[in-house]
Amino acid sequence: KWVEMIDFENAKDKVYMGSERRSMVMTEEDKKITAYHEAGHTVLAAVLPQSDPLHKVTIIPRGRALGVTWQLPERDRYNTTKEYMETRIAISMGGRIAEELHFQQLSTGASNDIQQATSMAKSMVTEYGMSEKLGPINYGGSQQEIFLGRDFTQRHEFSEDTARIIDMEVQAIVMTNYERAKRILQEERTALVAIAESLLVRETLDGEEIAVLMKGGILPPKPEAPAPEPPPEPGADQGLDPALNPA
Repeated sequence: KWVEMIDFENAKDKVYMGSERRSMVMTEEDKKITAYHEAGHTVLAAVLPQSDPLHKVTIIPRGRALGVTWQLPERDRYNTTKEYMETRIAISMGGRIAEELHFQQLSTGASNDIQQATSMAKSMVTEYGMSEKLGPINYGGSQQEIFLGRDFTQRHEFSEDTARIIDMEVQAIVMTNYERAKRILQEERTALVAIAESLLVRETLDGEEIAVLMKGGILPPKPEAPAPEPPPEPGADQGLDPALNPA
């Protein structure tokens, strides 16, 4: 008969990430790795400048993702600055770094984060002229789709020496922001643990709850889900007109 904000929130998550996979069986170890992974993204998103506001973080599996950290911009972006892109790269590295700091091991969960960070750094160097060594020159070349009959080998419109510099510049951008993110997570280790452990209990944290944990606060106990209403007893009045429901 009516919809509430939680209905819109669930619809948005379903459209963007896919349906919840609560039937998915995860070991406690996998769940803990996911919690610390997402906590790494969350802490960096809360601390770094030029970062979009945090909306929520969850470890409920959806689609192919085991968890997600949501950031919602306050306004439409018509231009993207170098500082903003570097912040995005640092945040994307947060999950891998958090796993490394807490478990002293790495997992495959950061593969998509690494892909996004590398792609963004490459665009900064080859398309947006954000490399001091290469300057404001486009090295992206033609981005036409490959179809049957075309040459399947990628053709570069620059020399091997330039390609080597591009590789070095992309690596420098990614690794500089990797080390930047690592320093922050080491300094914010208390907040990292607090957010991860809260996720293991609550599964989802909103922006206000994250802000409390970042300041060293304690969240109130998780409210219990309301018990389902019992079915009506046979023969009970169903609210129909007595004239239409004679005894």
